[in-house]
Formats: sequence, C-alpha cells, structure tokens
Amino acid sequence: MATVALAVHGGAGTISKRRMTPALEAEYRGGLENALRAGWDVLHRNGSSMDAVEAAVSWLEDFPLFNAGRGSVFTHEGRVEMDAAIMDGRTREAGAVASVCNVQNPVQLARLVMERTKHVLLAGEGANQFAQQCGVKLQPDEYFFTEHRWRQLIDARNADRVQLDHSEGLEAPPAASLGTVGAVACDSYGYLAAATSTGGMTNKKFGRIGDTPLIGAGTYADGACAVSGTGHGEYFMRGVTAYDVAARMKHGGVSLADAAQASVDVLTELQGDGGLIAVDTHGNVALPFNSEGMYRGFVTGDGKMNVEIYGD
Repeated sequence: MATVALAVHGGAGTISKRRMTPALEAEYRGGLENALRAGWDVLHRNGSSMDAVEAAVSWLEDFPLFNAGRGSVFTHEGRVEMDAAIMDGRTREAGAVASVCNVQNPVQLARLVMERTKHVLLAGEGANQFAQQCGVKLQPDEYFFTEHRWRQLIDARNADRVQLDHSEGLEAPPAASLGTVGAVACDSYGYLAAATSTGGMTNKKFGRIGDTPLIGAGTYADGACAVSGTGHGEYFMRGVTAYDVAARMKHGGVSLADAAQASVDVLTELQGDGGLIAVDTHGNVALPFNSEGMYRGFVTGDGKMNVEIYGD
C-alpha cells in the first residue's frame, strides 16, 4: 500500500502576525485542522484521493474565514462569483466551474462536470443551469454576505483597485478572510487528486476568471504529483504553475520538493505573489510560497496533523 498523505491551504499573501489575535489564530488553525480531518477520515478508511480532496475543500468552502464558498469576496457589482476545479491524477479527468453563483459547494459541482458531462469547464449562466439540473445545494445571496467582505469591496471601489483579499491596505479587521482554498491527496492505492476553490478578487470586473478553474494553472494532478495553487492568479496562468511542477518531475527527474520550489521561483521572477501545495505517489508533501505567509496544513501516514500560517 502507498503512503497516504493530504495537504490543504487557505490562501497565501500578506499575513501579518502582529494583526493576529490569539483567538483569531486559533480559529484559523481550527479551520485548517477540521478540513484535514474531513479529508483524512476518507483516506484512513482506504477511500479515494478524489473523495478526500472533495471533502476537505467542501469543509473549507463552508468555513467563512477563507475566500471560497461562504466566505467569498464581492465583485464590482456586489455579487459573489465562484470558481472551482478538481482533477483525478489516475485518469487525468477533470471538471471545473467558473463564475457560478449561489452554489454552496462549487467543488462538488466541478466534480459533477467531470462525471456527468463530456466537458471540463462550464462557466456563468450555463454552469448555474447545470447546477440546478444536478440538484446541488444552493443558498440565497444572504448566505454569502459577510460584513468585512462588504467593507473590502467599498474600500476597493473607492480606491478604484482590484485586489486579492489578503493584500495590504484592505479596509478590514484582522478577522478578514484570506485566500483561495485547496487540497491535494495521495490515497492508499497511490492515486493522486487535487481540488481548488475560490471567490476570486475583490472588486473584479469584466467577467475576470483566475487560475483556479484552469487545469494546469491553479489545479493539476497526474501520475507524478497533485498541485493546488493560491495567490495572484494571472501569474499562475502565465507560468502554468501547477503543471510546471509535474513537468519538472517527469521530464527533469527532480524531487517533488525541488520541482515545487522551482515553480514558485518562476512566480517570483514574474513578480507574482503566492504559493502551492503538492503531494507525490510516495506520500511526500511540499508547501512552498514566496509571500509573508500561507495558511497550510498536512497529514501523512502517522496521522499527525501539522498546521502553519507564517513564513520561517
């Protein structure tokens, strides 16, 4: 049997320790730990890596302190539009959705795209129609409203800027939600999977879609590794970052750790902010980032959970 492993993230960027109260830090850590438990419960029962990443990300989507699902940021028009993707490393099948509204768990809808259609990515009104057709759980607009998110939007509108929800200068309390969420896993059969979900960028306009639902940019899994990214999506798209990790392993013969770090180094060269989580078929885990911090956690074969927020 393979060495099982699971990693999750809740966003990377400017995460200031001086603005973090002990109670708030405990809440963030608790959220990551609960997501790890949700995924680990699947792996511990010899469940699939696909089920594990879906369970972990669904939990994070329901947790309002991260920028996905319930905690998503607002667009310029004051709407919540969400993106998500999931990929099966064993078959390289994938499903993704972009700009969906009122879906409680976009990652679950992304999996249905993979399993019930011949497509990979559905967006906008068509994706919303598909959600209704599949009977996924929908929520009213009020479910996605959080006061600090609304203040972030007003601040961004006044400054005429589009921004990551963890950027400096945000008009938000220390409890502001931070970042895209994701999970990667290796199950007991050695199969890999990745899933990512996000609310995008505060005050985004013109139908902007980031890297999260783009296979190879923010989400990727194959026989070498599974990757989920978080940060400024435009740079992940330009660097094809998630696939870049796998390509370095397969074609360059380098380790997971070295490949993941090299891909983040490319982001740095492009002046992009972010990080990623990755696992391979041996249960190795890599969590590099080039920002001040990244909400992250992992658990391997010994069942011990490790959760971190800040850089070294």
